[in-house]
Amino acid sequence: MPDELDKKIIGFFQKDIPLEPMPYKIVADQLGVSEDEVLSRIREMITSGVIRRLGATLFHQEAGLKANAMVAWLIPEEEIDEIGNIMAGFREVTHCYHRRPQRDWRYNLFTMIHGDTREECNEMARKMSERTGMKDYSILFSEKEFKKSSMEYY
Repeated sequence: MPDELDKKIIGFFQKDIPLEPMPYKIVADQLGVSEDEVLSRIREMITSGVIRRLGATLFHQEAGLKANAMVAWLIPEEEIDEIGNIMAGFREVTHCYHRRPQRDWRYNLFTMIHGDTREECNEMARKMSERTGMKDYSILFSEKEFKKSSMEYY
């Protein structure tokens, strides 16, 4: 169970983090503890399952990217880690997730690709397919963004 300091640390990371070289130092200074203490507590919360992950949100339109696509891949389960790591290594990929297939949707790996045009996204998916040998995929382009925010707990 998180204590008061843990809750304050979590609260800090629920908001926009300043684009600074040492964001953990900023929260440490604000809370009156060392940067090592903040990092140690984050590691402990991840290990114990209090925090599942820390992630960044890309506001792709504000970054000047006009096209983004979720590429759904069918990957043999025994290759999911190897192929997932290769795909996550492409600089155009901002998210890479393994999901269990559903009744009417057989794909199990999802990569989010951003580019200036749909053609760029299609070309990137083709390159990823070529590099990994995975040929079974479907590209879903975003049409409209409705919401992009994180949960707030503290």
